Amino acid sequence: MPIDVDKAIGADLGETTFGWTASDVLLYHLGIGAGSAPSDPRELRYTYEKDLRVLPTFATVAPNMRIFEPPSVSFPGIDVDLAKVVHGTQQVVVHRPVPVEGKAIASGRIVDVLDKGKAAVIVQESRVSTPEGEPLWTTRLSIFARGEGGFGGNRGSSERIEPPAREPDAVLDTPTLPQQALLYRLCGDRNPLHVDPGFAKAAGFDVPILHGLCTYGIVAKAVTDALLDADVTAISSWSAKFAGIVLPGETLRTRVWKEGARLLVTTTAPERGEAPVLSDAVLETTR
Repeated sequence: MPIDVDKAIGADLGETTFGWTASDVLLYHLGIGAGSAPSDPRELRYTYEKDLRVLPTFATVAPNMRIFEPPSVSFPGIDVDLAKVVHGTQQVVVHRPVPVEGKAIASGRIVDVLDKGKAAVIVQESRVSTPEGEPLWTTRLSIFARGEGGFGGNRGSSERIEPPAREPDAVLDTPTLPQQALLYRLCGDRNPLHVDPGFAKAAGFDVPILHGLCTYGIVAKAVTDALLDADVTAISSWSAKFAGIVLPGETLRTRVWKEGARLLVTTTAPERGEAPVLSDAVLETTR
């Protein structure tokens, strides 16, 4: 079905009420690789309920932890085949530290639909608050729908964030597990692209690929551990563009440049000739 921009842009996606527990947080942290050094006190902040801290990227899965069906891309004015869709960008802005457990209400809307010619980019925003109305976090994401462009819409601008022309302040190598996607999908993203070889081939990939949001969480944790002493409460926002795929079992190489309270980040896959993975990435801190 062609995209109906007039219906889509500004569409109210309704409210979702959800809750989470410490066990959900622990599962998410394990899903993004926490606990590789199980006796490290900093790792135990992610993997032991005694002094549990919540990495803000948990916000990307919290509303969907109890969803067991593959996602659909069906919104007012939009109905796209899941096999045509990949994640484009993701941002999380936290308004206070994410609680270890809680209940919340998410209000979603379609912010924009961009026409890139051969593809459409659908931009969504979700504002999450406690049942009493206290803001918790805001997420904004874009999805890239191949073959859905050409409807005559606004193309949008390209917002590039170039790292400084100097050596990075840190270079971090983070391994992923061959079974990383199988574990991460238990956090609510049951897209078969990440587990089913037949579906992956139909979508244009040789093998199942790692969830973009898994990579997003892995890199956020690596940067937080290395440059913020694993203090998740020092993060105010984390945004990134998904520049390329990750195959489960690959190592991620992340370069970080300090610019005041901002950490500029790029991530590549060194085993594939430094293939880009994350670009235009910024971790904003309170420090």
